[in-house]
Amino acid sequence: MRLLIVGTLKGQLTTATKIAMENGATVTHAEDHEQAMRVLRGGKGADLLLVDVALDIRDLVLRLEAEHIHAPIVACGITNDARAAVAAIHAGAKEYIPLPPEPELIAAVLAAVANDSRELVYRDEAMAKVIKLAQQIAGSDASVMITGESGTGKEVLARYVHARSARAKRPFISINCAAIPEHLLESELFGHEKGAFTGAVARRIGKFEEATGGTLLLDEISEMDVRLQSKLLRAIQERVIDRVGGTKPVAVDIRIIATSNRNLAEAVREGTFREDLLFRLNVVNLKIPPLRERPADILELAQHFVKKYAEANGVPLRPISTEARRVLSANRWQGNVRELENTMHRAVLMAQGDEIGPDAIITPDGDRLDLAKTAPAVAHATMAAEQVTRALVGRTVADVERDLILETLKHCLGNRTHAANILGISIRTLRNKLNEYADGGIPIPPAGTPGEYPRMPMVGA
Repeated sequence: MRLLIVGTLKGQLTTATKIAMENGATVTHAEDHEQAMRVLRGGKGADLLLVDVALDIRDLVLRLEAEHIHAPIVACGITNDARAAVAAIHAGAKEYIPLPPEPELIAAVLAAVANDSRELVYRDEAMAKVIKLAQQIAGSDASVMITGESGTGKEVLARYVHARSARAKRPFISINCAAIPEHLLESELFGHEKGAFTGAVARRIGKFEEATGGTLLLDEISEMDVRLQSKLLRAIQERVIDRVGGTKPVAVDIRIIATSNRNLAEAVREGTFREDLLFRLNVVNLKIPPLRERPADILELAQHFVKKYAEANGVPLRPISTEARRVLSANRWQGNVRELENTMHRAVLMAQGDEIGPDAIITPDGDRLDLAKTAPAVAHATMAAEQVTRALVGRTVADVERDLILETLKHCLGNRTHAANILGISIRTLRNKLNEYADGGIPIPPAGTPGEYPRMPMVGA
């Protein structure tokens, strides 16, 4: 984790600095906004900014947004002033911490941002085989492709490989290729020179240069536009990159790990992924089986999450009852480890008595997991598919495809990610289809809620 302290807080945040460094973090200080922006542009980067509440936090937030720099801000002040805390949150800070800080409070915030409690927990033989292969290749510099369904733990495994490599003490930089708009991804990866495009007010070091000496994780690489893939291929082959607007190549020394929840061989056949790039990345493939295919891991992970969230929420550590274990083992876990983690977090909060019983193993809607029906999105999508297939004769393939996509999206309440998973296509392909339909004057369901994601706990406010 990389921590940047902004303002005249060095003395007050000695505890934060010490805790962060004890956990392997690097700490940088900046006196003001200008110096902070120079640090961030210069390639040191930051996973968290601790900012003096006396500074203009809104101005810093706007500067970060203007240069597409993503890092959460936690405001800090020498008094526990409720108005200052509210003003900081309204300005764009994620949290407010009164100073001097309590060690436990700082540790909680750092852990929430870094999410460094993500441990590789497994027991099933199917997962053990994957880990054994990961251990064998971790010490090399070979590129690694990690594949598996959403929620199986691809990034956790990537960090595991990095931690056991010769680059372990160097940066581990991650970028989600699906989360950044296509026109910004090139700059995020390779950086840019001042004036390269509107808004490029200064030179910005990209993720490749940030990761020099360490590991760069290209998360969901299948969503990268094919035109940018050629530039990525050159960077991997020649170990040099070109900043956007730059005039000379820049040497980099990194190990590439890429992840995908799609079948990249099919993407190559569809023309959405370069075959030569796949060969370059896929030196070693670590394929994580879905949780339903590693049943011995279900209860092992459940126990782990119960302990984790009991400690995080300050509630008693309760054992999982025999009946609750049966419910957990029988579930299909379509969302894999991520779904199991959220379920156990709810169970810890909902449990009554001495054990976590089946009544605490519930869905996000509050239904018991073993009594819940098919997920609404899946059920609606199935119904939509059946309705469409009844009238196939006499219609074009394009018309049938359009109706299926729109009906699935409608019954997923506009959730693009869920619809793409049900349809078996990438989110980028779905977006391209929707843009095509919209250009033709066809109404498109508005975007819905993407799902359940963990939030940083509110502390110190």
